[in-house]
Amino acid sequence: MDYSTYFTNHSTEEISADLLGRPLTYNDGKRTLGGYIVEAEAYLGKKDRAAHSYGGHRSPANEGLYGRGGTIYIYAQRQYFFFDVATQAKDEPQGVLIRAIEPAWGIEQMISNRSGKNGILLTNGPAKMMQAFGIHDKNWDLHFLSDSPFAIDLNDQHQKRPQEIAKSARIGVNQSELEWANKPLRFFVAGNPYVSRMKKNDYRANNGWQ
Repeated sequence: MDYSTYFTNHSTEEISADLLGRPLTYNDGKRTLGGYIVEAEAYLGKKDRAAHSYGGHRSPANEGLYGRGGTIYIYAQRQYFFFDVATQAKDEPQGVLIRAIEPAWGIEQMISNRSGKNGILLTNGPAKMMQAFGIHDKNWDLHFLSDSPFAIDLNDQHQKRPQEIAKSARIGVNQSELEWANKPLRFFVAGNPYVSRMKKNDYRANNGWQ
């Protein structure tokens, strides 16, 4: 299955859930860094008050969301960077924010990129993940996944299977928009310690994988 097909043939919620356990990697020019996706948030475009494209807002800053499914959308908040992938057809600005990965490849380099942070602090949040990859700019914004150093392995045989896929409200959504702040559009591997804000008491054996 190619990226265009994968990121357009299902709802954004279904894609967000299905991404869990799939390998996300980044080639920094010398080595491959990455891990298994454990947390992803769906953003539902023009109707979604938490989406950057709410109401059809369109600007150079969020143009990546308007690309065809499989287009990278990188945005910045203060000095931090976040990795999204557009879903649905061109000009239907929905997307998935990859919030966390369980590290698997290039771990020592990722620790170095995070100034020595390791363990669950290495990649248990979207900005931490990008720091671990050594990314501090938007250079790959607007690129299609297959034309970038990022890759999401869509081979089902390489996907880890969660024991349980949990859902919750998204993190950091303005509570003044209660309808959208409370929608269960955050998908994560239940009990995986690399999920942001996962409590120790909720950790599961085998990090929540089958």
